[in-house]
Amino acid sequence: MMKSFTGPFVATFFISMFVLIMQFLWLHIDDLVGKGLEWTVIAQLLFYASMTLVPLGIPLAVLLASIMTFGNLGENYELTALKSAGISLYRIMKPLVFFIITLTVLAFYFSNNVLPYANLKTRTLFYDIRKHKPEVSLKPGFFINDIDNYSILVSHKSNETGMMYGLTVYAHAEVKDNNYEVTVADSGIMETGPGGEYMKVELFNGYTYTDEGLKNTRSRSFPFRTVRFEKQNIIIPMQGNEFQRSDEGMYRNSHAMLSIEQLTEKGDSLKKILRAERKTHLNNLLSYNYLKGEPRGRPRDTLPVAQARGPLLDIDSLLATLDISERKTVASNAARLAREVRQARKNGDIALQYREKIARYYDIEWHRKFTLSFACFIFFFIGAPLGGIIRKGGLGMPVVVSVILFIIYHVISMMGERSAREVIDPALGMWISSMILLPLGAVLTYMSMTDSAVLNAEAYMNLVKRLARFLKKKHSRR
Repeated sequence: MMKSFTGPFVATFFISMFVLIMQFLWLHIDDLVGKGLEWTVIAQLLFYASMTLVPLGIPLAVLLASIMTFGNLGENYELTALKSAGISLYRIMKPLVFFIITLTVLAFYFSNNVLPYANLKTRTLFYDIRKHKPEVSLKPGFFINDIDNYSILVSHKSNETGMMYGLTVYAHAEVKDNNYEVTVADSGIMETGPGGEYMKVELFNGYTYTDEGLKNTRSRSFPFRTVRFEKQNIIIPMQGNEFQRSDEGMYRNSHAMLSIEQLTEKGDSLKKILRAERKTHLNNLLSYNYLKGEPRGRPRDTLPVAQARGPLLDIDSLLATLDISERKTVASNAARLAREVRQARKNGDIALQYREKIARYYDIEWHRKFTLSFACFIFFFIGAPLGGIIRKGGLGMPVVVSVILFIIYHVISMMGERSAREVIDPALGMWISSMILLPLGAVLTYMSMTDSAVLNAEAYMNLVKRLARFLKKKHSRR
């Protein structure tokens, strides 16, 4: 059994990895073509990218190899002979079960130790490739943020002339994280200077809006300037034509680059900060908005503080003692304070939701380490009995069934992960695909052990033939 399973597993693993790498290249081909990169850089990118795809390739190879192995046994009636000799399906699968358990442990070790390093290398290298000759990476309808201190948006581009239309250029070179200058143009063209030391952006028919207050925050006046132009050149300094490597430290603390221990530590610290910020936000709402103090120079209200903190049963009697102008003042002040409280609560909720979203990313990545490796175990108990039921070997029917099942698993996983980022608990979102497919594996294993004909095509063909003979006989009697 090990010999029959190992060969298809190795072959299908490399086939799966080849398909996944081709899909990766097809997805990012626009970021690689025309960059003038050396073959060593492309080779490094493909190597690290293939390492990140291993957690997807192993479960797919297990599923395909299981269906092929047991499908060949069923097609050649070897599985029937083994069962006739008194050997149960459990005993047939037993050596492969130990192999799959070992493979699951190795997959977890890979996801926990090798995958973070591969993710870090891939992301850093991809960032450097995008920064190299950024004019080549221009995509209409998307912002280009690969140029230092500039963000450029192009509506559409002519492939024949290279002319770009509907340009928007945000400059934030002098003031970090602030777009102090915005240029909008009807059309323009972008080209790299000799030696790649600078990039020239030539714009036609547009406006430049400059907020001088962002450039000089010490000034008490904040002038705003608008300039209309028919032609304008923007010179953007570049690092040069050579390929530059960036520091990996800027991505080292990202959730995809951490191990289980690091994710646990980082997640706990984020949750502790989140709880402290929630408590602070609540205290601020209570202390600054629940009971307002009187301004300086004016006496406090004669209403006791204890009664003010409790419910006011007869507020109309208090308003009746005031004249119309005082009532309007009270109503306007109350409305103003209510708006301030609502805005403060809204701002605090936005900050807390952002913190919670970041913490969810670390929880999702923590559970991903287990779900990717556990998928090997699930797919084996789906593929092995399914191969014994359909009794078809080779690369025909097993490939079709494997692709369909893997797509179902992947779609459920993506839906669960997206829900975990926003709505449901991260543990439920990441394990929902396993919770759905694991019972399917148990049902298929039971059906295979009892020689069920639910998925046997011959049984359905015989049923159709018997039904056709019955209808023909009934028609002849009529």
